[in-house]
Amino acid sequence: MKNIIGAKPDTAAAEVRFLTVDTESAGQRLDNFLFRHLKGVPKTHVYRIIRSGEVRINKGRVQAETRIEAGDVLRLPPVRVSARSEEGATPPAPAREFPLLYEDDALLAIDKPAGVAVHGGSGVSFGVIEQLRTARPGAKFLELVHRLDRETSGVLLVAKKRSALVALQDQFRERETGKTYLALVDGEWPASRKVLDAPLAKYLLPDGERRVRVVAKDHADAMRAVTLVRVKARFALPGESHPMSLLAVTIKTGRTHQIRVHLASEGHAISGDDKYGNFERNRALQKAGLKRMFLHAWRLQFNHPSTGERIAVEAMLPPELARLLPPATVLELSSHD
Repeated sequence: MKNIIGAKPDTAAAEVRFLTVDTESAGQRLDNFLFRHLKGVPKTHVYRIIRSGEVRINKGRVQAETRIEAGDVLRLPPVRVSARSEEGATPPAPAREFPLLYEDDALLAIDKPAGVAVHGGSGVSFGVIEQLRTARPGAKFLELVHRLDRETSGVLLVAKKRSALVALQDQFRERETGKTYLALVDGEWPASRKVLDAPLAKYLLPDGERRVRVVAKDHADAMRAVTLVRVKARFALPGESHPMSLLAVTIKTGRTHQIRVHLASEGHAISGDDKYGNFERNRALQKAGLKRMFLHAWRLQFNHPSTGERIAVEAMLPPELARLLPPATVLELSSHD
């Protein structure tokens, strides 16, 4: 692939550039592709030229999360990259490896800690994928297969080949994967409440922050969302009479904030959720030792993209969550039911 940055950016006139995507780059998000090929350009500026429509694919407007394909022709606006402008450029992500749950030639599964974004953007300089790329400079291809919220811990898949990325994302899209989370909620969840089938829609707060809510099926922005719920345990924290429920939650659709909104809409917000939870209750839980949202991507099942073998990966609850549960419950979670 040709270099899209001029050899002498300080003196050469900036001009519109056209770039054809090769097969090795196919399947990547547009923003990640541009970060790699516009080194020295601040990420905020990259997002700005995407939002403004100055970046186009095959003459059409695109979004940062658009997946590029082999043969796509990208139009890039004049971008001046100065060797003297490093002060405004985004520094490289620090190298970091994460606890490995599974790895072979096609993919790897890691146990993502809470508080770490999966990728840079929206005010975050870097995330899991950028740190992995820095830690593995010899890797020719590393791309996120799916996402987890920043405050959610647990199983996260990364593809090491384009063919694996495409095959795995197809499975997610066709709902062929099995994704089960553990969530601690307020109150006694009724055992009979097993299926939540309520459409969701995104909206913006006055400050521009993105949120999600349950809407009617005929809402213009309604997206179907299906969540399955099973009660794993009911208990109260030491010194409290306030009932709590540990839920195993399986999602059949992958909507933004789906679990958080579905559970909160039923009157059982996830403990520690600062967006959809109860502020007063969260403050009490902080005093009890819960410093984050209790949502953990526990188990993930998928068909191996090369062999077709069904793979099951599990990430045990991190200590900061496990210590809130009765010992018998923690022991039960380690068994494969």
